[in-house]
Order: sequence, then C-alpha cells, then structure tokens
Amino acid sequence: MRIKPRFAPLAAPLALEPRLIERPGVMTPTLAPADWSDARVEAWLDWAERLPTDLPQDAAAPDQDETAFLNGAADRWAHRLGAWGRAHGLFDSAADAETFADELAAILLLGLAAPGANDASASAASTYLSLSDPGAARRLTDLTAARRGERLSSRAAEALSDALKAVAEAVNRCDGPREACADPAANPALARAALIARRCGADDADIIRAVEGESPAVALPVPTARIVTPVLAPRDSIASGGPEALTVAEAALEGDLALTFSPHDAEALGDAGLEARAALLLPQLAARSGETFDDALDDLTRLLVIALEIETSVGFCPDAATARRRQTVRPIALGLSGLADWAVAKDAETASTHAASAGARVSAAANAASSELAARLGPCAEWEVVKDEAAHLARERGQDEAVQARHGRRHAAISLFVRDTELDLRLGASPFNAVDLFQTEDGETERRLRPALARAIARAGGDVEDAERRLFGRRTLMGTPGINHSALRDLGFTDVELEAVELALSQTDQLAAAFAPPVLDAGFVGDVLGLSVEDGADLLPRLGFDPSAIEAARAAAFGHADLSDWTAAPEALRPLLAADPAAFEAELRRAIEPFSDVPDTTPDLIDWRAGPLQAARALGQAARDGRRAVVLRRAAVPADFHLELPEPDAPVQRRAEPEARTVERVVEKVIERDRTRRKLPDRRKGYIQKAAVGGHKVYIHTGEYEDGELGEIFIDMHKEGAAFRSLMNNFAIAISIGLQYGVPLDEFVDAFVFTRFEPAGRVTGNDSIRSATSILDYIFRELGVSYLERQELANAEPENNPDGLGATATNDAEPVPAARFISKGFARGAAPDNLVVVPFGRKAETPRDAAPTEAVACPACGDFSLQNRGGGWICDTCGAAPQMQG
Repeated sequence: MRIKPRFAPLAAPLALEPRLIERPGVMTPTLAPADWSDARVEAWLDWAERLPTDLPQDAAAPDQDETAFLNGAADRWAHRLGAWGRAHGLFDSAADAETFADELAAILLLGLAAPGANDASASAASTYLSLSDPGAARRLTDLTAARRGERLSSRAAEALSDALKAVAEAVNRCDGPREACADPAANPALARAALIARRCGADDADIIRAVEGESPAVALPVPTARIVTPVLAPRDSIASGGPEALTVAEAALEGDLALTFSPHDAEALGDAGLEARAALLLPQLAARSGETFDDALDDLTRLLVIALEIETSVGFCPDAATARRRQTVRPIALGLSGLADWAVAKDAETASTHAASAGARVSAAANAASSELAARLGPCAEWEVVKDEAAHLARERGQDEAVQARHGRRHAAISLFVRDTELDLRLGASPFNAVDLFQTEDGETERRLRPALARAIARAGGDVEDAERRLFGRRTLMGTPGINHSALRDLGFTDVELEAVELALSQTDQLAAAFAPPVLDAGFVGDVLGLSVEDGADLLPRLGFDPSAIEAARAAAFGHADLSDWTAAPEALRPLLAADPAAFEAELRRAIEPFSDVPDTTPDLIDWRAGPLQAARALGQAARDGRRAVVLRRAAVPADFHLELPEPDAPVQRRAEPEARTVERVVEKVIERDRTRRKLPDRRKGYIQKAAVGGHKVYIHTGEYEDGELGEIFIDMHKEGAAFRSLMNNFAIAISIGLQYGVPLDEFVDAFVFTRFEPAGRVTGNDSIRSATSILDYIFRELGVSYLERQELANAEPENNPDGLGATATNDAEPVPAARFISKGFARGAAPDNLVVVPFGRKAETPRDAAPTEAVACPACGDFSLQNRGGGWICDTCGAAPQMQG
C-alpha cells in the first residue's frame, strides 16, 4: 500500500520546548509543543510507558533518541507498526513502511490524532443477552445483584478500614497507662470508635487486633472499566412499558448495560471490547489543513485504519478465546473528538448537518480503506455473516457498494464512537461548554470563553468581550444591581472601605468574603454598622439586603454559569446558548450514528434519586424515539446534599457507686416505654366477624400475636361510598399501627364506644352485640368483649331454650366442636377432628327482679335496652335514667 506524505512536512517546522513534568515520585524532562498543558504531556508519557516493544525477527530496533518528541515514544510506536505492517505484507518496500511510520509520528506531534492505550489486558467480548431467551430475566437479576455488590462492597471495605484506623488512633492518642487506654470502659473515645467499627461489620477480633496495634490498612481493589453488556429487547414492548422494562431498568441503573433493539447492534456492542481504537481531533485538523480539510480528513482516516489493522494483528489479548474472536471480527473504532467545537466553528445554526457530513466522510473513507486492505489481505472471517447488513447500511448512507461488494471488508464493524477519557486528555479535548480551561505560560490554570464559541459569536456579530464579562463577571460593584457603591455609601461606607472591598473582589470568588474581616476593619463594623465582628460573615443580610439583591450583585461581580440568559446574544446563537451542552453533544452524536456500524453508548444521565420506574420511563421514551441503543446512568449526588440523621442516644457509662452511699428516698421514678414497632408473625391467628349495623354490612378481620394479643384489624364495608370505605380502611391501618407500637386496646375501646353517627341501630349477625350507636361503637364493643372480656359492653340477651320459654337457669352446656373456633387452614390439620370445647366456669345469669317488659328505645343512646326498674327507667347500655312521659 502506498502512503503519500501529507502530515510529515507539516510537522517538520513545528517548534518544541523542553518541559519538566511532575509525575508520581519523579520529575520527567521531555520535549512537547508549547501549547500543550502539563496534564496533556503527562497523559502522553503514561501512554508511552505501556507501549509494547515487540518487533519482527528481521526488523532493526529504532534509535533511542531521548531528546526527541516525548522522549522518542511517538517514533518507537510508529516504527513498530511500520515494521509489523511490512512483515504482514501491507507495504511493498522498506521505504513505504518508513513513510507510513513518519506520517504516524507526525499526526501525534501535530495533535491530530491519538491511539488508544496498548496493553496486554484487552477486554474480552461480551455475549449479548436476549430477553426472549428462557432464563434471561434471572440472568439479568443476577447481573444486577453482582454489580450492586461490587459497588457496595468497595464502599463497605473503605468504611470498615477507616473505622478500624479510628480504633487504633483512639488508643494512640490516649494519654495514660497502656492498659487503661486499651480498655473501652476507661477510654470513651475507644468505646465510640469500636462501636462504629462493629456497626461497619468488624468482628470483635478485628477490633482487638486494631487495639493491639495491628495495622488496619486495607488494599482496596482498583476500579476497572467494565464492558458494556448488551441486552436485546423488543422495541414495542419497552416502548409500551412491558413487564420486562422494569427488570431492564433496574439493571440499567447499576451502569454499563446497553439496551438494544436489533440483533446486529447487540452483536456489534458485544464485540466492542475487542476493538483497536483511535481518535482524531477535528478542530486541530481544520486548523492545520485549511481549505484542504476534506482531503486531509480522508488521508488521516486511511492512515489510522491501516494503523488499527496492524494493531489488531499484533495486539495482545488476555486469553486464546478472546484472541480468536478478535481475529475473526477485527473490529476497529475511530472517534471524532472535538466534534461540537468543529461544528460550532463551521456554523452553529447547522451544527448537526456539519456533524453528519463529517461522520459520513469518515465512514466512507474508513470503509474504502478496509476494502483496500481486504483486497490485499482478504476479508475478515466474519464478513460472510455481516455482508448483507453492511450492504444495507451502505445503501442507506449513500456510499459506493462496488468496491465493498467486490473485495469485502477487512473489518466486520467500524465504529465512530470511542469512550476513552485518557485518549481525550492526550488530545486536549474536553466536553463542550461555554467555559474552557487553559494553562498559562507560568503554569497556572485559568478560565476563558471557549475559542470555538468565541469565533461563532464574532462571526454572528456579537460582542465577545461582553460575553466574557457576562460569563466571568466584572469583579466590581460599581453600577451593579442590588448592591453598589451608592447603596453602600448610604449605609456609612467611605472611600477607604469601598477600596478595600474592590480589592478583595479581585482576589476572591465569594461575595461574602469581600465584606468580612479583615477586609473591613472591626471598628468600622462595630461603630459605624453597629454589628459585632463575629457577624462579619453574614454582613450583607444584616445590612438589609434581600437574597435577590445579593444574588444579582454576586452574578454581576463573579459571572454566570453559562450564557443561556445573555440578553445581548446574537439571535442566531440563542438556541445554542440556551441548550444544555450535554444535550447538544448528544444531538451531534445522533447525527453521526447512522454512519457507524456500532451504536453510541454514551450514557444518558437521569436524576440521582431516580428509581426503576423513572428509569423504565426513560427507556420507553428512548425506544419510541427510535434510538439504536440506550445506556442509563444516575447523575452524581449534589456536593451539598447531606442526609439529616438523628443522633443516637449516648451510651450510659455505668460506674461503681461507693458502698457507703445510701439512697434515703425515691423522689421520682421514670419508666420509658420501648417505642420500637412489634412485628406480627408472618402466619398469624385471628377471626372474621360478619355483622350488619342498621342494615349496613361490616366485616371485622383481626390478626393476633403468638400470645393471643390483638395486633391488627381490617374493616371492610359493602355498598358504601368510596370516600367512606377509604376512611374506614385507613382508620383500621392507624389503629393497627398504634397497637403494634404498644398503645393498649383499652385506650381505643374507651375512646370510641358510644360514639354516635349513622349508620346506627340494630345489629344482626353478632351473638354479643345487638345494637350500636355507630360503626365505631359496634367495632370497639366487639373488640372489647372478645379481647378484653369486658362483658359490660355486650347488650345481647342469652339464647332461648328450644322450648321457647326464655333463658334457662341451668349451667349445663353442650360441648362445641373445636372446628368452630380453630382455623383448619391455620392449624394445617394439626387439630384432630374429635377435639371439642367444653364451656365451664360461666357465671350464672342473675334473674331479673322485674318481669321482662317490652323493649323501649333509649332517648340518650338510641339502644333498645331501656328497662323499667323500681318505678324508673334505666338504660342497660349507657346507664341513662330519663324521665318518661305516659
């Protein structure tokens, strides 16, 4: 393959400067371009340390020039790939291989591209999971649990390590005898630290070892980038919120799970961990190539495809299976870094169109180079499987199918997306935002308006300086809204204090700090402003400025977070400035996604408190939007978020009292009830009582503890309004919670019997209660009789004898089968069928002095239990003695 020199001549006159880079434990001298930051150079040096040094047998090692660019690392990398390319038959002569190596080294020096890290721990392929397979839901649940365990276990190990360190420090900081310092009873700090360590999971042996001086240091596992696990699901089912959507959403919240909707995309994502990758920097290429950008982009893409092909052939894999799969599929990835900056610099109004154009051009050039390699070396083994899909995609992209159909492709999948933060750091790329960080000549990091955005503002006729003032503030209070020199003079500020405040504004980023001592003299604060020195931090609110005035002054002095509300923004740029930067970049990625064989897996951020239901909705919306793949990730927890937790009661230190001390009397004894909730057993006893109050059916369902104590009730009513039924249901829940927290049933009974409201009157279906003044009166009469043996609440007459002559005077009672009282389901057949209950110990009914009279309704409670005794009327239910006429 012939390589024409395009980039080496551009790199030849580039000036380099000596740099001294501080790295872990060493200062490394090197040469790098002057406009590269120290962090960028350090990232390249880290990359250089991991470069493989293997060469073909007949290849000579390159000269070690430690005074060259990056200490010769770029030349060594390029020379190795050129030598292996020559050995594999890619180049016809040593001159072609040398030209190729020179071009590779030049694109690194010019900052046009960067290869991915080359190490011996390439990620293995990930087989995609199809929800249509049996057991897929279980595998997904196991994957979720495993990843959640990884996340929580690392935090738990770190917390445990810190807790054990605190135990050791509590002993070391103690002043006194070693025996006392190591005794939790004598060392309160040790007692507190040991208790925290125990709560963190340390057993007592670990605590003792930490007390005795054993090092509690724990080597925590280094987090590694996990492979994105593809999950194939039906688009319609996810879009409509099918049952599997919630399972997928719960797994997606743990990260690195990509929901796909076509087998081709799922298969491509499964092989994405095997890809050789590189990224090209579009803004830098545009700056270096000028009018020949399109040709330069084609040449750079072809150069990188050849380099990635060689890397695929000679790269290392962790095991034989991974190596075989990599050689079969041969996936490569070409990331388009700086896409947003380049598109905005071209034309902010049509940024998506320019992004799509760049994606189409890189895709066409990469496909052509891959077909050229296939013509020389043969297509990859997977080509027969994917060629139909590749031909379909080529037609949709408007690409020439002739070469691809004739020779095939050397690579089964060519991706335009690369997720590699170190690679972006080596290129100097950063997420698109209005604020850009840069390194000054003296090594300081400063902020500036993003150069691409500044050029777009200038091209649209906007004032760049005004945008910078809006973004970074004016660092003065002269003429600011809310708080300004005029308002401060009215409060007593003189030129001396105003000058001190103005000087402080140029040295701080906090408005309150400019009005606090020592900026303002303590005498001025106390004598003129009438405030104490301690009040200096809160001076502005105490001077009468409201929060809106303080915020307006702060924004004018220190700037805004973005330009979304910049009133002087050019009309053409208002949509761009008002858009969320992350959403804008996502829009550009979607514009180039149709030209990539592998879908974009950049995570969509959702609220950090979002649960599976919110995640399922986000997945459903993405499915309805036609997305090829969706990856969810919770946003970071806000830095100022703090969960307010009540402080636990301090442990009481018991100390031995002197034996001679006596207590003469007890003035007061306080007993504190345990306020913890007493849980009911999972399988509990109880009964269901059906009755009707005033013709309205009521079902009471009780639940009991093992000792028979009432723990919960349920109240069901029929043919009532929804509001009334809901109130009764929630009333029952409230009573149940009260019972489980220890409220005595007597309190509830005394509070609710004799309550009066409709429905009320005659009660049918209950052998103890015959009338009630309300539903609540009936319910708590029943509970009082059944659980508290309060027979005074019953108002039913004894059952008549079979002869119909009224109550019997005999105490003989017939045995009753136990099945009438014991639940066969609860006992699970443990109670024999011949078990009976024999009533005994029942007190004989006292015969009434007066003959039974016709029942009369009580005017006080409405119960039909008014009796004529001793010449007067007495109600057996409520005890009232009304005066009856007639």
